[in-house]
Amino acid sequence: MINQIRVVLLGLALIGWSAAAQEFPSRAVRLLSPFPAGSGPDVAARLVMEKLSRYWSQPVIVEPRPGGNGVIAIEAMKTGAKDGHDLVVLENGHVAVNPTLFKKLPYDVERDLAPAALMYRTPFFVAASAAGPFQSVPDLIAAAKAKPKTLTYGTPFVGSTPHLGAALFESMTGTQMVHVPFKETSQLWGSVGTGEVSWALGTLGTTGPMVRAGKVKLIAIAAQQRLPAQPDVPTVAEAGGPSGFEVSAWIALFAPRSTPPGTLDRINRDVNRALNEPDVRERYVAIGFQPLPDSRDGLAQLVRSDSRKYAELIKRTGATVD
Repeated sequence: MINQIRVVLLGLALIGWSAAAQEFPSRAVRLLSPFPAGSGPDVAARLVMEKLSRYWSQPVIVEPRPGGNGVIAIEAMKTGAKDGHDLVVLENGHVAVNPTLFKKLPYDVERDLAPAALMYRTPFFVAASAAGPFQSVPDLIAAAKAKPKTLTYGTPFVGSTPHLGAALFESMTGTQMVHVPFKETSQLWGSVGTGEVSWALGTLGTTGPMVRAGKVKLIAIAAQQRLPAQPDVPTVAEAGGPSGFEVSAWIALFAPRSTPPGTLDRINRDVNRALNEPDVRERYVAIGFQPLPDSRDGLAQLVRSDSRKYAELIKRTGATVD
């Protein structure tokens, strides 16, 4: 009898989840973003959100909430709709790094965030002022060794992938530099372009405007292979830097933990559909992003594996929030 009751309850739950998924979205969907308008992640998100708006016949509004190491955007999602009509787009730094790097966070990845859909992965470039003294990786390393704790590197926020990547670069080259976090990506790359900040790690999408303006130079790519979109830029190892220095980030959509599974499945399915559309794939590749359609379980596993990896990296490099 008890087993029969359980089966009935499970059936009712499945019917409820299915109905919720069919009804979603019943109004406009809001995507909270910790990335400034015009940045690489913002551009990539808007491409997919435009597709979702068409699939769902509802507006999908991207609302930038930069600053606070992602906390501002996550808190806005937490206080919004609990059924998937408020989503947040985050990078691996927000969900796989911050919980280890910070002693206290106003959000809990497991308790507050439901993995919805993986979007893309992108490698980072070592970049510096096009008119500055650092025109190669050996230039950068030599200057850092000659004057410890003098050279600066900029990042979008403490605990971001560029922050840990730069800390790893220090560790692998035996150098000591000064970390300068920024709130706005435009401010970061403006400072790199003028030489106010010595160098930074950035994606092709984020550095693109300053590179095209001739203000910033891509010195090397922190990957095993060159990027087809920038075939003339060598890998860090090819450029005379440490072998094995690789830095990349992934971006994904998360929903409130209370979002019905059926709704999460629909979001996942439709984001994957958008990522497979030729115009989206072509645009992503052009700006150095690798589309990564995946299941919700695949994203959850990626969060767990990256959390372990970055915990070890933080321990190895001694990266701090100072």
